[in-house]
Amino acid sequence: MNRPITTLFMLESLDGKISSGSTDNLDADKDFCRIDGVKEGLHQYYEIETTTDYYSLNTGRVMAKIGVNNKKEYREKVDVRFIIIDNKPHLNENGIDYLCHWVEKLILVTTNKNHPAFKLQEKYDNLDILYYDSLDLGKMLEDVYSKFKAERITIQSGGTLNGMFVRNKLIDFVNIVIAPIIVGGKDVATLVDGESIRDESELNELLPLQLLECNKLEDSYIQLKYKVL
Repeated sequence: MNRPITTLFMLESLDGKISSGSTDNLDADKDFCRIDGVKEGLHQYYEIETTTDYYSLNTGRVMAKIGVNNKKEYREKVDVRFIIIDNKPHLNENGIDYLCHWVEKLILVTTNKNHPAFKLQEKYDNLDILYYDSLDLGKMLEDVYSKFKAERITIQSGGTLNGMFVRNKLIDFVNIVIAPIIVGGKDVATLVDGESIRDESELNELLPLQLLECNKLEDSYIQLKYKVL
């Protein structure tokens, strides 16, 4: 392939939700740690996360939800390269600054020619920007592969972007940690959202999987690993 091998890695509830609610002030990472019966085993997800790929793909919206725009104290630097897709933008200059101090390299992908990252590009040696007139995920993966030698990428984005990767057949493996909780709510983000198929002729857009591992973790957590057929 002329693109990286991709793994969709997420924490979800038993009913497939990747957030605790439908608004941006609610978040599984922030909220599950406060719920009895769920918080006890949550550490296992973060421990597994440390074993994922050197390149990690996420979105500016997710980064904003975890508060990087308002952080005043830097975390200890981690040996990870972040690929952040951010068009709106959701990240401000403080958020970009925080990420550049946090990770080894920040690759900012955007279709917004006025993104604040452009003002900071000369300030940080570890900030690279991939600008596109319109976002083509396949082309983006090819560019990350050719320009940055990214052979494997872990995808941890939101349900809508996950759906775009799925519909474009750009997922190779799925690694899911299931928390022992039911969230509910038709407007809460799930593992894969986006456009639904509407006709039998579109069944080829679905993604059959082969189970590789089913691991029973502590405190009623489960890890499932699949290969995309």
